[in-house]
Amino acid sequence: MRLDKFLKTSRIIKRRTVAKEACDRDRVSVNGRPAKAGTEVRVGDGIEVRFGQSVLRIRVLGLQESVRKEDAAYMYEVIG
Repeated sequence: MRLDKFLKTSRIIKRRTVAKEACDRDRVSVNGRPAKAGTEVRVGDGIEVRFGQSVLRIRVLGLQESVRKEDAAYMYEVIG
Protein backbone atom coordinates (compact mmCIF):
# COMPACT_ATOMS: atom_id res chain seq x y z
CA MET A 1 0.00 0.00 0.00
CA ARG A 2 1.23 3.51 -0.79
CA LEU A 3 2.40 5.54 2.21
CA ASP A 4 0.02 8.45 1.58
CA LYS A 5 -2.94 6.07 1.32
CA PHE A 6 -1.93 4.26 4.53
CA LEU A 7 -1.68 7.56 6.45
CA LYS A 8 -5.15 8.55 5.23
CA THR A 9 -6.81 5.15 5.70
CA SER A 10 -5.40 4.77 9.22
CA ARG A 11 -6.56 8.34 9.93
CA ILE A 12 -3.14 9.47 11.13
CA ILE A 13 -3.54 12.27 8.59
CA LYS A 14 -7.09 13.21 7.58
CA ARG A 15 -6.63 13.75 3.82
CA ARG A 16 -4.42 12.03 1.27
CA THR A 17 -3.31 15.33 -0.26
CA VAL A 18 -2.13 16.52 3.15
CA ALA A 19 -0.26 13.21 3.60
CA LYS A 20 1.43 13.75 0.21
CA GLU A 21 2.44 17.29 1.18
CA ALA A 22 3.93 16.02 4.47
CA CYS A 23 5.99 13.49 2.51
CA ASP A 24 7.12 16.13 0.01
CA ARG A 25 8.32 18.31 2.91
CA ASP A 26 10.38 15.45 4.40
CA ARG A 27 8.18 15.17 7.49
CA VAL A 28 7.60 11.43 7.07
CA SER A 29 10.13 8.61 7.23
CA VAL A 30 9.79 4.86 6.88
CA ASN A 31 12.28 2.62 8.67
CA GLY A 32 14.50 5.62 9.38
CA ARG A 33 14.66 6.88 5.78
CA PRO A 34 12.85 9.90 4.32
CA ALA A 35 9.88 8.63 2.33
CA LYS A 36 7.91 9.83 -0.67
CA ALA A 37 4.14 9.49 -0.92
CA GLY A 38 4.48 6.49 -3.26
CA THR A 39 6.71 4.48 -0.93
CA GLU A 40 5.29 0.99 -0.41
CA VAL A 41 4.37 0.27 3.22
CA ARG A 42 4.43 -3.28 4.58
CA VAL A 43 3.36 -4.86 7.86
CA GLY A 44 6.11 -4.37 10.43
CA ASP A 45 7.46 -1.11 8.97
CA GLY A 46 8.23 1.73 11.34
CA ILE A 47 6.85 5.13 10.34
CA GLU A 48 7.74 8.48 11.87
CA VAL A 49 5.57 11.54 11.22
CA ARG A 50 6.61 15.00 12.40
CA PHE A 51 3.78 17.40 13.31
CA GLY A 52 5.49 20.70 14.12
CA GLN A 53 7.46 20.05 17.31
CA SER A 54 5.91 16.67 18.10
CA VAL A 55 6.81 13.32 16.53
CA LEU A 56 4.52 10.31 16.13
CA ARG A 57 6.28 6.93 15.82
CA ILE A 58 4.20 3.94 14.80
CA ARG A 59 4.58 0.34 13.66
CA VAL A 60 2.32 -0.95 10.89
CA LEU A 61 0.15 -3.85 12.07
CA GLY A 62 -2.21 -4.24 9.14
CA LEU A 63 -2.99 -3.00 5.66
CA GLN A 64 -6.59 -2.60 4.53
CA GLU A 65 -7.97 -0.67 1.57
CA SER A 66 -10.83 0.75 3.60
CA VAL A 67 -11.75 0.60 7.28
CA ARG A 68 -14.37 2.07 9.53
CA LYS A 69 -13.31 4.99 11.66
CA GLU A 70 -13.54 2.88 14.83
CA ASP A 71 -11.22 0.21 13.40
CA ALA A 72 -8.55 2.50 11.92
CA ALA A 73 -6.45 2.45 15.11
CA TYR A 74 -5.96 -1.32 14.72
CA MET A 75 -3.82 -0.73 11.61
CA TYR A 76 -0.88 0.51 13.71
CA GLU A 77 0.60 0.72 17.19
CA VAL A 78 2.27 3.76 18.70
CA ILE A 79 5.88 3.10 19.71
CA GLY A 80 8.21 5.18 21.90
